[in-house]
Amino acid sequence: MKTHSLGIILNGVTGRMGTNQHYLRSILAIMEQGGVRIGEAETIMPVPTLVGRNEAKLAQLATLAPAGHHVRWTTDLGGALADPENVIYFDAQTTGRRYEGVIEAIEAGKHVYCEKPTATNTAQAYALYTRARDAGIKHGVVQDKLWLPGLLKLRTLIDQGFFGELLSVRGEFGYWVFEGDTVKPQRPSWNYRKEDDGGIIVDMLCHWRYVLDNLFGKVKAVSCLGATHVGQRWDEKGQPYRCTADDSAYATFELENGVIANFNSSWCVRVRRDDLLTLQVDGTKGSAIAGLRDCTVQHSSATPRCTWNPDIDSPIRYHDGWNRVPDWQASENAFKAQWELFLRHVVANEPFPWTLLEGAKGVQLAELGLQSWEKRAWVEVPELESNPAGLKHSP
Repeated sequence: MKTHSLGIILNGVTGRMGTNQHYLRSILAIMEQGGVRIGEAETIMPVPTLVGRNEAKLAQLATLAPAGHHVRWTTDLGGALADPENVIYFDAQTTGRRYEGVIEAIEAGKHVYCEKPTATNTAQAYALYTRARDAGIKHGVVQDKLWLPGLLKLRTLIDQGFFGELLSVRGEFGYWVFEGDTVKPQRPSWNYRKEDDGGIIVDMLCHWRYVLDNLFGKVKAVSCLGATHVGQRWDEKGQPYRCTADDSAYATFELENGVIANFNSSWCVRVRRDDLLTLQVDGTKGSAIAGLRDCTVQHSSATPRCTWNPDIDSPIRYHDGWNRVPDWQASENAFKAQWELFLRHVVANEPFPWTLLEGAKGVQLAELGLQSWEKRAWVEVPELESNPAGLKHSP
C-alpha cells in the first residue's frame, strides 16, 4: 500500500469552526479511518500542523491525535509555511485575517483551501483567486452545504426531473442566539460587531450564492434588507457591548433561468419548522421541502385543491400528501466530504470546481446585498471573472 503523507497547516484551528468541523470531524476523522483511499493500493494520510495564537489551546488539541499519529502545533505561521513537508495551507481565521494569511501561503507555494468569506471585500477575494491561478497552485473554498444529505436529495430530484419547470425557492435559516446576559450565547461576540467584520449578510449570502448557483441557477440580481434587531449583547467576558452589525437579512434573488429565490436569515428567530435550515422548492410538477438531513415531496398528482374559507376549520390536513424521500445513500459530515475531495484533487488531480473564484462570487453577492440595503434597490450581479476592472475596492 502506497501512502501519500500530506502535510497540512491548519491556521485558526482554535476557533469554533476550525476546532469542531475541520479538525475534529474532518482531519482527525480521516486519520482515524486510515486516510483517503484513491485506489486499491494508494492512500492519502493527512499530517496536520496546528497554527494559532493560544499555545494552551493548541497543545490541548494536539493531544487528541488518534493512536499512532502525531499532531504538531506552533504559533509561528512563517515557520510552518517554510517547512517543505507542509503541502496545503488551510485558513479558518476570522475573516479580517484571511487575506494576508492566504497571500502568504500562495507566496510560499502551498496549495490553499480556506473558509468563507474568503476576504472582507470582493476585490481582495478576486485577487486571491488570480494570485492562486497565476501561481499554478491548487485552491478551493469551503462550500459545505452542498454535501448536506437534505440538499443532496434535492440535487437528485432536480436531476431526475421531479419538479418539472422550476419556479421558486423559499429558504428559512436561523435560530435564537441568546444575548449572553442570562444564557450563554451560541456564537462569538465579533459576529455582531461590524468593526470586527461581523454581520449575517456577509456570513450567509456567501452560502446562499453557492447553493443557488450549484442547485437552482446562476444569480442575476439581488434585493436585500438587513436589520439589527437586538441592539445589545454580552461578550465572552460577561461585558455588555453595542451591536453594530446586522443580525437578520431578508433577501430576494432573481436567477438567470427565471427562478425567484427568497431567503430569510436571522439570529433573532425562534424555530417552528422542520429544521434550522429549510428550503421549499416549487415546480410545475412537484414541490419539496429539504432540511439539513431530510427531504419531503408532494407530486402534482397528490396536490390538494385548496379553497379560501376562514369561517370553518380547514378540511385539509396540509402535512398529509407529503412523502419522505428515502436515504438513497449513506452520508457523512459535509465538511469531511469536501475535505476528502480536496485531498484527492491535490494528490490525484481529480476535479474540484469549488475554487477561490467561487469564494469570490460569494463575497461579491454579500457586498452587493449590503449595497442593495443601503440603496434600498435591486442590484444586478455582474459576471465576476470577466469584469475584474469593475470592482469597487482595491486589494
